[in-house]
Amino acid sequence: MDFRWRIKEKADFNTVEFLSQEINVNPTLANMLANRGVTNFQKAKDFFRPDLDKLHDPFLMQDMDKAVDRLILAISNGEKILVYGDYDVDGTTSVALFYGFLKEFYDNIGFYIPDRYKEGYGISDKGVMYAAENGFSLVVSLDCGIKAIDKIDLANTLGVDFIICDHHTPGDELPQAIAILDPKRTDCLYPYKELSGCGVGFKLIQAFSIMTQRNPTNLYAYLDLLAVSIASDIVPITGENRILAFYGLDRVNNNPRPGLKALILKGKLEKDIDITDIVFKIGPRINASGRIEHAKASVELLISKDLETAVRRAELVEDVNAARKNFDENITKEALQMIELRESEGIFRSTVLFKEDWHKGVIGIVASRCIERYYRPTIILTESNNKATGSARSVFDFDIYEAIQECSELLDQFGGHKYAAGLTMSVANVPAFQAKFEQVVSERIHETHLKPTLEIDDELLLDQINYKFYNILKQMAPFGPGNPEPIFCVNQVYAENVKILKEKHLRFEIIQDGQQTRPICIGFGFGEYFDFLNSKMRFNMAFELRENTFRNTSSLQLYVKDIKFD
Repeated sequence: MDFRWRIKEKADFNTVEFLSQEINVNPTLANMLANRGVTNFQKAKDFFRPDLDKLHDPFLMQDMDKAVDRLILAISNGEKILVYGDYDVDGTTSVALFYGFLKEFYDNIGFYIPDRYKEGYGISDKGVMYAAENGFSLVVSLDCGIKAIDKIDLANTLGVDFIICDHHTPGDELPQAIAILDPKRTDCLYPYKELSGCGVGFKLIQAFSIMTQRNPTNLYAYLDLLAVSIASDIVPITGENRILAFYGLDRVNNNPRPGLKALILKGKLEKDIDITDIVFKIGPRINASGRIEHAKASVELLISKDLETAVRRAELVEDVNAARKNFDENITKEALQMIELRESEGIFRSTVLFKEDWHKGVIGIVASRCIERYYRPTIILTESNNKATGSARSVFDFDIYEAIQECSELLDQFGGHKYAAGLTMSVANVPAFQAKFEQVVSERIHETHLKPTLEIDDELLLDQINYKFYNILKQMAPFGPGNPEPIFCVNQVYAENVKILKEKHLRFEIIQDGQQTRPICIGFGFGEYFDFLNSKMRFNMAFELRENTFRNTSSLQLYVKDIKFD
């Protein structure tokens, strides 16, 4: 992919100089920290040493007192409580966390995950009826419900109370639930707005634990699930999320619950599991059940009490994940062929594709795959329950939710956020939607949005690359949205000892005039550059700095992100 490089602007000189002296780091690192909002010793301490004691008071969230009072009342009265969650990773981890915590001391509890194909996203009529018919008087919905106005009205007529825990953007009207916990409510003063759905459920349990004087370590045992939610739902790893992800990853690596341990074994993951490992190895396996069959299997895996049971359940999930990959590959191939055919008709700023027999469970993945080849806002639609239903994915800094909202007159329902959304419409409306969405995107999008951008933290000289520098970088993890893994560039270098690996990857050394360091570089998928690098042609290179360990010997390597020749 052809990237546009954007080297981040230098932070304020005086701030960088002050920070460099105050925490004893070089100006390059001080500049990176300042660009991440770390500008003094206290902020640096909070950043490098996350502290669970710094979590916000959960009662700052609007309706939290109402939610806790209703939950305590239900438990005191022995009411049946239903934990209701969406079928994606955020939803299933939310249910596993909330259900698992309460189940430790309260048996009159069940969980419900809607069927992606029969019920669709969020709270469904079927789910509400299930609660009423089975005697559940309180439902706690997680990662969904903020727009379920008619569903909550139905529940109210049936005598079923709802506590909604959501993190999606509310509409103009809120459901008539007992309590609605959503930091994105306009009337909510909670200081951190970017919690995952699982994070909002965590805050309710935290508040419940405070009111019932329970030891917080009982809740912290579930931070591994919360870390999986934060990583998989691509929420910013800043502020409170950074604290939760930091301790959650520690638990994933050192003491994961049996269900996650089984997934780690299936993914053949070593120690030092990070956010990227969760996004690409653990999350897709959890997601697979909801995409292909029913997400109930993922919840059952995550709440497994012993490793033997978990491994058996993980094997079933693994089989489903293999089927998911097959659907993914075939549909992506078809979608790319459709785009190629469409390209001959003109210049487009968006992609909206519809095919009635595509598998609904993988269309979000296919949208992301299409963006890798054709970098523009993309919506993939298929037919389900006689409706066109789809998943939307965006490009950097373009709000696809707002663009879809401009086409709302053509839609039955939609929801989501800046970079991902879901939508449903009449099949007959698809052509009109394609035209309207293309018009909206064309009016709003800037040319810079249509070329992927590498955000480069700074230019380095090769002699600056050493373990002292790397060890501080490592402490800036966990990396993710809001705190991306640092990318650097080196200029005017040339290569020696170029070797091609498996016909498509490269391993080489780079040399820079006046510098002694000759680091090893690994270029995955850069095989086509072999002849250019062998020619000693000068080039600039963007890279991430990693540690490689082979036969108990560790060394620093540069993982190539992009190469630009003179």
